[in-house]
Formats: sequence, structure tokens, C-alpha cells
Amino acid sequence: MKQYCVLFNPLSNNGNGAEDARRLDAILGADQITYKDITAISDYRSFFAEIPLSTEIVLCGGDGTLNRFANAVRGMEIAHVLTYFPCGSGNDFWRDLGKTEADRPEQINTYLENLPTVTVNGKEFLFLNGVGYGIDGYCCEVGDRIRRETPQKKINYTSIAINGLLRHYSPKKATVTVDGVEHVFEKAWLAPAMFGRYYGGGMMAAPNQDRNAREQTISVVLFHGAGRIRTLMAFPSIFKGEHVKHKKLVTILTGKKIHVRFDRPAAVQVDGETITGVTEYAASVHSAVPSEIK
Repeated sequence: MKQYCVLFNPLSNNGNGAEDARRLDAILGADQITYKDITAISDYRSFFAEIPLSTEIVLCGGDGTLNRFANAVRGMEIAHVLTYFPCGSGNDFWRDLGKTEADRPEQINTYLENLPTVTVNGKEFLFLNGVGYGIDGYCCEVGDRIRRETPQKKINYTSIAINGLLRHYSPKKATVTVDGVEHVFEKAWLAPAMFGRYYGGGMMAAPNQDRNAREQTISVVLFHGAGRIRTLMAFPSIFKGEHVKHKKLVTILTGKKIHVRFDRPAAVQVDGETITGVTEYAASVHSAVPSEIK
């Protein structure tokens, strides 16, 4: 009988992570399943050592859970079959793989290898989807504040973004350096570095970005140069990747090393995890994708 160890994050999907993970009872069938709270694991080396190699480990959670796990096991060789099942509110990594809620867990061992890094305030992090900077980071900052102050309230990031564009968020001057070439953008509303196509719960910010490409790159996406109303009118097209048609408003630059600096501090989000008061970040890819993915 196949054995599974399901690592669930009870905080995922606005506190519904444990309940969401139990959907695996039906998906995996009558096989033996053990559930373990991932927030209770402090030593992953010891955890893996105690699990038989024949046991499949299923990671459940959202993009933030994936990010924290990837950083926690960085540098470790995971011999177990490691699969992922989405139980978050955004699930952009799952969306980028072309998966739906009806799909079974997907093996992700190779997807956690050679991930890009981002350095913010002197600290380096791995990321899987994207590094948001600008109004996207602002939305996460406001969402975090709402979650702290009124935990029972459902967070509507679209509404936060609209209010930010109309009133509360001001664009910045962005200096963007890609593989040593500097570009300057006035009235930059956002400047995310993307490793996948999606971030922010379904925004296709970088339609041509391919995490499985033989030669890894990252794309920095600039919404810039326009005022509030014009930007607001074009912004919804990002959910289908059609914002790229707005040539005067959107610029996408691709390379291996990207540095973004704003003239005033703004929030950064790394796979949904927020860092406030940031004036710059640097993102890099480091090597080609392993052949097993292709």
C-alpha cells in the first residue's frame, strides 16, 4: 500500500489550510496518509531522516508556503519523491504549470533546483514566481494590515489595487539595470521580477516567461509613464497577459541579473511575503534548468 506524508500549512488560504489538505483523502484514495503540520517542523534534515524513502511527501499550501519551504531546504538533497498540492488563495505556481484543482499532486523535486534569488535589505531569498515591487507590493502590505486588524474579513486584492491606483499609491521613478544596461522609467507603478508567468493570484505579468527554458532568465515588467486614470484603465488587462499591447505603458526587459531602484521606498513582496520600506532589490538566475524537466 502506497504511503503518503502530507505537510499542510494551517495558515494557508486564510486559515483553511488544514481543511483544504483533507481533499487529498479522496484524491489519493484509500492509501495510507499521515498529516503533519508544517509549521511544527523546525529541523527538515531530521524530518526527512525519519521518513522512509518509499513514502511520498506531499506539500500542501499556497505560494508563500512553497517559498518558505524552498528557502528552508535550500542546499539539501531531497531523496524522497516530493509532490505539491495547492491549498492557497493565489496558487500562481500551480497555474503556471497549467494545472487545475482537479489534478493530482505534481512532483516538484526538480522545480526546487536552481531557483533564482532576490536580495532585499541585505538578505537573500529564493523565489518561485515573482518579486513584486510597487503597487503589487502595496497591495500585499495593505492585505497584511487588514489580516492583522480584522482576521475574519476576506481580503479583496483587486479592490485594494483599484483604490491604490485611484488615491493611495503614488508612482515612483525607477532605475532598472538588466545585465549591466541601465534604463530609467518615470511614473513607475510596478516593477516586478518574474520567474514564472503569474503572480498576485492570477495576474499574467510576464506572458512569455518560461521557468522551464533551457537558458534561465527573469523578466522585469514595468507599468510606467501614465497617470492614475489611464493606468487604471489598462491595468485589468494584466490578468490575461494583454497589457503587453499597451506599448507606451508597458515595458518588459529580460535578462539574468536585474537590479531595480526606486527614488522613494515601497513595499516588496516575494511570492506573496511582504517586506516594507524597500528602495531597491536585485534578482538573479544562476544556471540552466536540469534536463529532467524538459
